[in-house]
Amino acid sequence: MASLSEARDTPTKQLWKEMGDIHAGMLGLEGSQMHMQPMAPFGDPKTNTIWFYTRTDSEMVKALRPGQRAHFVVVGKSHDYHACLGGVIEERRDPGKIDEYWSSIVAAWYEHGKKDPALTMLALHLDDGEIWASTGNSLKFGWEIAKANLNDEETPDVGVHRRLAFA
Repeated sequence: MASLSEARDTPTKQLWKEMGDIHAGMLGLEGSQMHMQPMAPFGDPKTNTIWFYTRTDSEMVKALRPGQRAHFVVVGKSHDYHACLGGVIEERRDPGKIDEYWSSIVAAWYEHGKKDPALTMLALHLDDGEIWASTGNSLKFGWEIAKANLNDEETPDVGVHRRLAFA
């Protein structure tokens, strides 16, 4: 369950934790006619970068241009946390990152393992984002809805919204 106090006080820390708990989010290129695609994120909070394994022959890699911006959408596994993150994306075949995030799950996609000629990575360098954390408590939700329905000037307080800027 997403912590509302953590969303208020340490939203960036919460983002990396929530991202670490999911198997996939949706990645899309700005200005592209392509739909967003499910991709497994590997977050590096020290550099504010999200890494993705992909193939050199994928539509997304073929569509990349220098300075290309992208968005990555996160939905927490309890569906009470959402984020939309933006930044510049680039293709990078980084052997260190390939090793760092490699697993048997990733290996299943590449016939020749880490040496597969089609293996590459995308690095999304975050510069901004927004998060939304909502209550998973049905009693609190019901109470907030009831209060708002009794007072036309009040709206339900069921979550936290924060804008994030990455250095």
